[in-house]
Amino acid sequence: MTDPLSVARACYDAYAGKDRQKLESLLEAGYRFTSPIDNALDRATYLKVCWPNSAELDDFTIIHEAAVGDRAFVVYEVTRAGQRMRNSELHTVHGGKLAATEVYFGWNLPHDVPKGQHRNP
Repeated sequence: MTDPLSVARACYDAYAGKDRQKLESLLEAGYRFTSPIDNALDRATYLKVCWPNSAELDDFTIIHEAAVGDRAFVVYEVTRAGQRMRNSELHTVHGGKLAATEVYFGWNLPHDVPKGQHRNP
């Protein structure tokens, strides 16, 4: 499996199935994870900080996905601790392993702000 979308999907399946061994097998030794609250975490730190979240994730539904070269872009919905939300992720894959992930947090479903309105942070 070297297709970036296949590797990304396998990672989501590992989270949904609470299968840490499967996830670890998909990560490069030099893996880096970045999100609005994480700046280029290394593999060990990512597993320590982020993997425990799998306990609260009930399912993933892929809404949009596209691959360009060695990158997969995925928009998905997931239920976390009973709350539905939407996120986007950009995955870089080298030789069938995830080399990097960038997460862009989305919004809750249903949206917290009424349609057509803006809420200051």
